[in-house]
Amino acid sequence: MPETPHIVSDVMTQTVVAVGRDAPFKEIVQTMEQWKVSALPVLEGEGRVIGVVSEADLLPKEEFREGVQSLFEQRQRLSDIAKAAAVTAGELMSTPAITVHPDATLAQAARIMAVRHVKRLPVIDAEGMLQGIVSRADLLKVFLRSDEDIEEEVRRTVISYLFPALSHTIHVNVNEGVVTLRGQVRDTSLVSVAARLVRAVEGVVDVEPHLTGGSGAPAGPGPQ
Repeated sequence: MPETPHIVSDVMTQTVVAVGRDAPFKEIVQTMEQWKVSALPVLEGEGRVIGVVSEADLLPKEEFREGVQSLFEQRQRLSDIAKAAAVTAGELMSTPAITVHPDATLAQAARIMAVRHVKRLPVIDAEGMLQGIVSRADLLKVFLRSDEDIEEEVRRTVISYLFPALSHTIHVNVNEGVVTLRGQVRDTSLVSVAARLVRAVEGVVDVEPHLTGGSGAPAGPGPQ
């Protein structure tokens, strides 16, 4: 049976730089520069995430420094103008924070980032306490898996599962994450299933299922 997908806790960064609600503007900028990050979780109490302050939240102070805006622009950008006058993390942060739980799949985390247009997500437990942070780069780590590792998992969790009697006759080749399947199978309705399961293997970039029906292929019991 195919393995359980990787989850956020598998790839997240556990050492996270954060600031408190009362952190002043200059300290936020210095912290970002020191740690080479573009956003910081804002914490309250013993580590509960209440928001995120990013470079985008800080830029209005420079953008609106001259204070010359049309009445239309002032009405359209009230939030940014307010942030231009902010001096603490609590005033600058975007809240509520867009977060994810450590047991979320990488696909779920990627969807949240895409839909909410963010580059990273604080990882929190059931009580809202900070556990780590996951970035776009972290989600892409699965594509660093070697072709050999991917091939071994495809053979073990997909081919042996769907075609137990044919596993030794079906050829699996992986090149730069692209999986090619070649061989003959008795039940061609399982070809699309095989492609879908292979595509779900972490690190797979694409699947080319060149599996054909053949009367000479022995019948296997199939997946139970």
